[in-house]
Amino acid sequence: MLALRSLYIAVNTHHPEQAESHLTQPSSGLVRTIGRWSLAALMVNTMVGASIFGLPALIAARLGEWSPLGFLAAFAIIAVIAACMAEVASQFQDAGGPYLYTRVAFGRFLAIQNGWLTWLTRIAAASAVANLFITYLRDFVPAVRGPSVRAGVLTVLIGFLAVVNYRGVTSGNQLSNLFTITKVSLLAFFVIAGLAALALHPDIRVNPASAPASYADWFEALLLMMYSYGGFEAALIASGETRNARKDIPFALFVAIAATTLLYIAVQYLVIHTIPDAGASTAPVVDSARRFLPHWAVHLVAAGTLVSAYGYLSANVLHTPRVTFAMGERGDFPAFFGSIHPRSRTPHVSIVIFAALLLIFSIAGDFRWNALLSSVARLFVYGSVAAALPVLRKKHPRADAFRLPGGMFFSTLALLFTAVLVTRMHRGEFIVIAITAALAFVNWFSVRNRVIGFERET
Repeated sequence: MLALRSLYIAVNTHHPEQAESHLTQPSSGLVRTIGRWSLAALMVNTMVGASIFGLPALIAARLGEWSPLGFLAAFAIIAVIAACMAEVASQFQDAGGPYLYTRVAFGRFLAIQNGWLTWLTRIAAASAVANLFITYLRDFVPAVRGPSVRAGVLTVLIGFLAVVNYRGVTSGNQLSNLFTITKVSLLAFFVIAGLAALALHPDIRVNPASAPASYADWFEALLLMMYSYGGFEAALIASGETRNARKDIPFALFVAIAATTLLYIAVQYLVIHTIPDAGASTAPVVDSARRFLPHWAVHLVAAGTLVSAYGYLSANVLHTPRVTFAMGERGDFPAFFGSIHPRSRTPHVSIVIFAALLLIFSIAGDFRWNALLSSVARLFVYGSVAAALPVLRKKHPRADAFRLPGGMFFSTLALLFTAVLVTRMHRGEFIVIAITAALAFVNWFSVRNRVIGFERET
C-alpha cells in the first residue's frame, strides 16, 4: 500500500529542480493519442485476461477462506514493482518499454537480452490465451475442434486485430478500450449480482473449510496471483504514443492495479462463498454464476470469458510490436522492424510480423507449451527495471520525471521479491530462458559494432 500511496501522491507533483530532459526523445513518426485513462484501460485489458475465470479455484484449493486476503499480499508485491516501474518509465517518451530502460541503464547487450525476453514472452502469453479462446469457443461452436477449422478461426481473429492496428494506433486503442469496458462490465455484473444474492438469499452462502494453509500453499498461491497481475508492464511498451509519460504512467499504474485488485478480491470472495469445494471447480466463475443467476445470464458470464480472452489479444497486438520497432529503430534488430507506415504512422512491419508469429505459435502449440515460455521471463523483466532505478538516478539525477519516495528501498525490495520467486522455477523453465538468452547473444554479436544516431543519445 505504501508504494502505491507514494506513487499516487507524487503523480502530479513536478520537481522544478529536475530540469534535465527525458532520457530519449520521442520518435517523430509515431502519433501520441494514448491518454492516461486509455493507458490505464490498456493495462487492465492486459492484466485481466482469461486467467480470472480459472485461477480462483486454484487459489481457493490452497488458501481456502483466506484466499481473498491473499490478493492483498500479492498486491503489496506488485505495488512495489509497479512503483519502481513508474519512476523508471516516466523518464522515457519513446517506444520500447523495459528494453529501452535497460538500454539506457546498462547498455546494448543486456537491452537486447531484455528485448528478446519481452518479445518472446508476449508472443507466447498471447498464443496461450488464443488457445484458451478456442477451448472456450468449443462450448458455443463445437466445430472448432477440427484442426482446419481451428486454424481458420485463429487466422480470422488474429488477422482482424492486425488490420485494425495496422490502420492506426487510434483504432487499435479504441478497440482495446472497448474490450476493457466490456469485460470489466461483465465481471462487475457478476460481482454485483453475486453480492446482492448473498445479502438477499443467505441460504445460498457456502462457508469454506477452515483448513490451515501451509507455507508452501501460500507461496504457490502468491505465484498464481502474481501471474494474474502479469502484463501491466507490457502496456508501457507503447510509451512512444502516450501524451504525457511523466504524469500519465504513474497515474495509469495506480488506477489499473488498484482496480484490478478490487475486482480479483470480489471474484475470489464470491467463488469461495457460493461453490461447495470451490478448489475442485474447473470453471469457478461460471459455476458460481449458476448458483444465483438465471440460465441466460450464466451464458452471458460464460461469453465474458471469450470477450476477456480476445480483449487480451487485442491489447498485445497493440503494444508488443513496439518492442521490435524500438529495437529496429536503434539498430539492435533489422532496420525494417523500425519502419513506420507513411499514412497510418504505425510500425506496420513489426505489427505484421508479430501477428504472423502469434498465429504460428497459436496453431502449432497448445496452452501448456506457450504458458511455459511466458511464465518465467516476466520475473527477469521486473528485476531489470528495479535494478535500473538506482542506476538511472545516478546517471541522470536531474531527469524531468516522477520520483518515487524511498525509491532505493523499493528497488531493493523488488529485487528481493523477484529473486525469491525465481528460485521456484523448474529445470524446463531455465532451459527456455537459456535458449532465449542464446538467441539474444547471437543478435547482439551481429549488431555490436553498429552505431547510429540513437546510440549517441544513450
